[in-house]
Amino acid sequence: MTLIKSISGIRGTIGGKAGDGLTPIDIVKFTAAFGKILLKDAASTKIVVGRDARISGEMVSNLVIGTLQSIGADVINLGLSTTPTVELAVPMEGAAGGIILTASHNPGQWNALKLLNSQGEFISDLEGKEVLALGESLAFDFAEVGKLGKEYKDNSYLQKHIDAVLALPLVDKEAIRKANFKIAVDAVNSSGGIFIPALLEQLGVKTIYPIHCEANGEFPHNPEPLKEHLTDLSAAVVSNAADLGIAVDPDVDRLVFMMEDGDLFGEEYTLVAVADYILANTKGNTVSNLSSTRALRDVTIAHGGTYYAAAVGEVNVVTKMKEVNAVIGGEGNGGVIYPDSHYGRDALVGVALFLSHLAKLGKKVSTYRAELPQYFMSKNKITLTPTLDIDDLLVKMQEKYKDEKCTTIDGLKIDFEKEWVHLRKSNTEPIIRIYSEGPTPEAAEAIAKRMMNEIEEIIK
Repeated sequence: MTLIKSISGIRGTIGGKAGDGLTPIDIVKFTAAFGKILLKDAASTKIVVGRDARISGEMVSNLVIGTLQSIGADVINLGLSTTPTVELAVPMEGAAGGIILTASHNPGQWNALKLLNSQGEFISDLEGKEVLALGESLAFDFAEVGKLGKEYKDNSYLQKHIDAVLALPLVDKEAIRKANFKIAVDAVNSSGGIFIPALLEQLGVKTIYPIHCEANGEFPHNPEPLKEHLTDLSAAVVSNAADLGIAVDPDVDRLVFMMEDGDLFGEEYTLVAVADYILANTKGNTVSNLSSTRALRDVTIAHGGTYYAAAVGEVNVVTKMKEVNAVIGGEGNGGVIYPDSHYGRDALVGVALFLSHLAKLGKKVSTYRAELPQYFMSKNKITLTPTLDIDDLLVKMQEKYKDEKCTTIDGLKIDFEKEWVHLRKSNTEPIIRIYSEGPTPEAAEAIAKRMMNEIEEIIK
């Protein structure tokens, strides 16, 4: 059993001993701590809660809602929802914050508390540490009976989210309707099975082939939307002669497309394609994390903008986007962040923008993909001894490549003329993750192997 406490929330496997897995005791103490911190200086006593469809969701939701009521918070319960829907609901409700109950792309035995501030954005590292410290100390009181909070169930946010997407100026509903797209959808039997088809229908898509769209939490395959997990979607696209396929993760903040030939558009290219459309209509800058494809930089420059890199993690990308006033940003895992909507990864926004773009291009998805800058990524890791000083190792690698462009805001990224490599140490294991990219698969793998060999030499 596993319990991971980090900036991104409290995540763990269900069951086991307190402190080892995500048990009711862990859920209660960290929910109470977060709620107390939110209510401390807030004008509102409201906290928004929503969950994905995983099997443990109802149990975790009951615990979270009851705990928030026990500290005097009024809970706006969205029920089955998505991460971006809760992010939108928090400021719409004027709430003090929100909690999303989802372990994102992790398998079904996992669940998590993802914590939002009053803007509907993920809390900062400093705020996260405060929650963890208070939760561990249990240095807080619960409300007396006359001051208990209330629960308000609200199932209106599916439509409110869709309405917000349709209201975006660059979402062209009429162009999408005229394109008469045929689209297959794989929502891994989570809440995307409700939200994505509903969005497509209101965008004017008449032919939808839903697979794994029952929101019952029975994940039919690994829920991370990667090529090797989406064979059913590929088959559905080809057998139905669909124009494209759409896949999302359980909480609907990651988005990938399947081309009409049954091959994956590429999770790295979701953001690239949406940025290509946004930048063609809105001049400005872009941001992605250091481990994302160089194609975003190329597209940004082609449109006259400036590309900026951020440390890995959505909260870091958002911080950088605000700093440079980016018009679009996100992460190479299929995460699209469009500030004109809100500062959170949102698959619904990504779908609407991509379909608007595709409808206006009038091209097959594979044709458009071939026109984008072509890069290939390789992902590797090296397991090290627990006593090794990984920071010192990265310093030595930086010194070795001091004549190249080196970025050290998150591990070490080395940019070469045609390739790049990003070395990141794990916060939970004695390993270095090695991400590399090049103009061919062979080039990406070669630069990764070269780095791995050089690290081994330094260790010896």
